[in-house]
Amino acid sequence: MFERIMNDAVKFFEAIGVLILIFGGFVAMIGCIIELFRGRSPSGMFDKVRASLGRAILLGLEILVVADIIRTIVVSPTLSSALTLGLIVLVRIALSFAIDVEVDGGALAEGRGGGISATARRNVRVNLLWSATLREATPV
Repeated sequence: MFERIMNDAVKFFEAIGVLILIFGGFVAMIGCIIELFRGRSPSGMFDKVRASLGRAILLGLEILVVADIIRTIVVSPTLSSALTLGLIVLVRIALSFAIDVEVDGGALAEGRGGGISATARRNVRVNLLWSATLREATPV
């Protein structure tokens, strides 16, 4: 019974994550089209769409990682699934950093905490915390 509920929770979070990705993409594109009809310059809209889409991707990835964590810790706590989750978290850290740099227009601006934006630092801390929690919770 418990495993079935957790499997349903994983499917729920996966569906929500994918819906956020799809909805965020549509909102970014519709917002771009509306702003273009209002006479905004295409180059300015390009940056706005990239930022909006990047935020949607980051949020969708966060939710998908929640589903992976539930699956790994509760549903199938094996070494293989833990290693898979670790790889997903590492890829997500890299994606978060790259998207954050794109969304912020370049995180290497002077005075931004050693070249990394606050959002990127937070994402790295959160993902490292999840990795540490996973190591403690997963039997070897």
